[in-house]
Amino acid sequence: MAITAAHVARSPRIRLGMVGGGRGAFIGAVHRIAARIDDQYELVAGAFSSDPDRSAASAADLGVARSYGSFAEMAAREARRKDGIEAVAIVTPNHMHAPVALEFLKRGIHVICDKPLTATLPEAKKLARAAEASGVIFALTHNYTGYPMIRQAKAMVDAGELGDLRLVQVEYAQDWLAHEVEGSKQADWRTDPARSGAGGSTGDIGTHAFNLANFVSGLTLAELAADLQSFVPGRRVDDNAHVLMRYTSGARGMLWCSQVASGQENGLRLRIYGTKAGIEWEQENPNYLWVTPFGAPRYRLTRGGAGTGEAAARVSRIPPGHPEGYLEGFANIYAEAARAITARRDGSDLDAAVTFPGLKEGLEGVAFVDACVRSSKRNGAWTKLAL
Repeated sequence: MAITAAHVARSPRIRLGMVGGGRGAFIGAVHRIAARIDDQYELVAGAFSSDPDRSAASAADLGVARSYGSFAEMAAREARRKDGIEAVAIVTPNHMHAPVALEFLKRGIHVICDKPLTATLPEAKKLARAAEASGVIFALTHNYTGYPMIRQAKAMVDAGELGDLRLVQVEYAQDWLAHEVEGSKQADWRTDPARSGAGGSTGDIGTHAFNLANFVSGLTLAELAADLQSFVPGRRVDDNAHVLMRYTSGARGMLWCSQVASGQENGLRLRIYGTKAGIEWEQENPNYLWVTPFGAPRYRLTRGGAGTGEAAARVSRIPPGHPEGYLEGFANIYAEAARAITARRDGSDLDAAVTFPGLKEGLEGVAFVDACVRSSKRNGAWTKLAL
């Protein structure tokens, strides 16, 4: 039996736990909103902080009955309950992704993890082996792949509408770290290599850009040459990166990520050019996809509008002309994971259209950061991903 949206809606809500994401945490709130948009999850337990009192206070804020002082305690006790959690959302700083996930994986609990997969490549490989051995659903919240017009772009590439791909240009530019802001909660761990990993902007937003380019193009990276900078004095991780990319197909790419680009808020942009046409998309105007056939006028496709197909329609919620964006794209990853979890729970066949980032994408992202750091240390030498 194929899983449909209607079937998922009629199934009991997935009992969800959360590790991290307590008071003052931006991404925890985003995950909770995303999980509830389609009403497929119920948050029933959490270790929202490593401090038991703060965890309990956050649980009270959220109306969550079961609060734990540590993720290890939560994993052990929830696994023993008949009504224990079926899935856990991990929204901690990067260095805690692996230890938290491993505790839940060994108890057969599905994992929805914020990106990047881990802080280091050896951790990523260990976690991937454990997840594959456990047989659980493992979703990684590269949320931009959930946008309807990104699904439309991928469908067009897959259908050959762009022809043979030649060029991939992707950038993700922000300015919130343009000056020293270490000491604020959001900046503090992102600029600490012990918690963020060796990559700064490359790990935080470069992995999003890299994943988005891979998702839409379907290309496989062969090697890269990276030039990483830490423009803010004393900063221990990169805050800007320029990366040249060579794909196995012979296509070429360029990736720029920066958190010191003054005036840029969340400038994620993707351009892909083939022998027949080019496409352009930007996250700050996510409901539009621009298409330029070779030798013909440029035109615009809109979410839900004429010319878009089923790939975009199945992850759209409202009629065309009404903006859908960041939260809805994030929710689409949760919805797709819910379809997979529900199918596993019910012993049903999974709809082939269900798509969400997982272990493969997670490994590639961490390997991308690792290769960027190694290349930059060698003065931009061409470097292969250590997968």
